[in-house]
Amino acid sequence: MTRRKPGTRGDELLLARISAAAGREHIGKRHATYAVIAHPHRTAAVPVRLIRRLRAFVRYGRPSVPKGSADARLDLYERGLTIAVKGRIHVVRYDTTSVFQLSARHPPDAPRGATARSYLLVDTKGERVVLRGRSEVGDAEEWGPEIRRAVIHAQLPWAWAALGKGGRLTFGDVWLTGEEVGSGGTSARWPHVRRIELENDAIRLHINGNWHTLAPMVSHIPNFFVFLLLAERLRTGGRRS
Repeated sequence: MTRRKPGTRGDELLLARISAAAGREHIGKRHATYAVIAHPHRTAAVPVRLIRRLRAFVRYGRPSVPKGSADARLDLYERGLTIAVKGRIHVVRYDTTSVFQLSARHPPDAPRGATARSYLLVDTKGERVVLRGRSEVGDAEEWGPEIRRAVIHAQLPWAWAALGKGGRLTFGDVWLTGEEVGSGGTSARWPHVRRIELENDAIRLHINGNWHTLAPMVSHIPNFFVFLLLAERLRTGGRRS
């Protein structure tokens, strides 16, 4: 967790605004604060140009950031988080947000298999904010997994219950029910799905001896990590993994 020096009057006013916004959304107690880079984004779809810029950053380690990005403050709470950037306070609730996750390899001299991630989150007003770690701080591998775990904890139970009642859940272009999974022209019943794997940012299903690409871009799937846990449960006959 990032430790901060004793606050100035401006810091105290910002903290008061953050606390007030968190209180209005009833997201509980604050338990961690981080310094991040944030980029508000207001279009309805995940922007291809933004994804390319972020991928270039995490792949080549360039210090440049997308135009409009700024130093920001991330506060994690029991049931959500706040992002303070450019005078705005964005509040995200874990039980209602959509999180888009971008993964890419680090530069060649990084440890084998290492990845870096940026996240696009939807706040309680429907606005989107991109978050990534500051390279000099290096704590994105703390707050990123914590956000994913919190969203899973908040959303997996009701999603699993909905499937148990015959519901159909959609994750972008991907959908699943208690009986089958599909996207576009590809679908399969769960007893025929032998394995689920990720390869080059794509979801692939092993169906009756053949591999099929279900979704070509994981970074376009909201709450992908929730989808993956649900899919594994259904593939294994409902066992909790």
